Amino acid sequence: MKSTECLKNNDFAKPENAFIKYADMVYRLSFVRTKSKADSDDVLQEVFLRYMKIWSKIESEEHLKATLLRITINCTNSLKTSFWFKHTEQLDENLSVTDNISETNVIEEVLKLPIKYRTVIHLHYYCGYSVEEIAKIENTKPSTVKTHLYRARQILKNTLKEEF
Repeated sequence: MKSTECLKNNDFAKPENAFIKYADMVYRLSFVRTKSKADSDDVLQEVFLRYMKIWSKIESEEHLKATLLRITINCTNSLKTSFWFKHTEQLDENLSVTDNISETNVIEEVLKLPIKYRTVIHLHYYCGYSVEEIAKIENTKPSTVKTHLYRARQILKNTLKEEF
């Protein structure tokens, strides 16, 4: 009886429901980390393929979200260390994410940050995660996350101050 109750209660965790609700979040994080539309498409697909193997173990909505973020980070890390990625050159994709010029400048500067800073900036400001939550997602200490946020903010402050 408990197993059928569990199945009814975790409909939110079904891959098709998770994809509908969280594909945009996964795509945006992968784009922030890879800076490539094509790579982000591949990562999105890989994340949900991996998720399909484990979805029945998801206990809550927060667990689902954290799992998808962790899988996304792992997939982008795998992509960055793959043979193919190391032996190809990136094309400059001049993607206009927004029409607002000042917002575009900020986004461009965020995308120029090293991957560890881009990730924490995205998770903190776009996804709204606290330092402790980001530390759990990235398997690091909260002090490391605070340091990355501080350094990223300093870099952005200095580069954006020059522009404006």
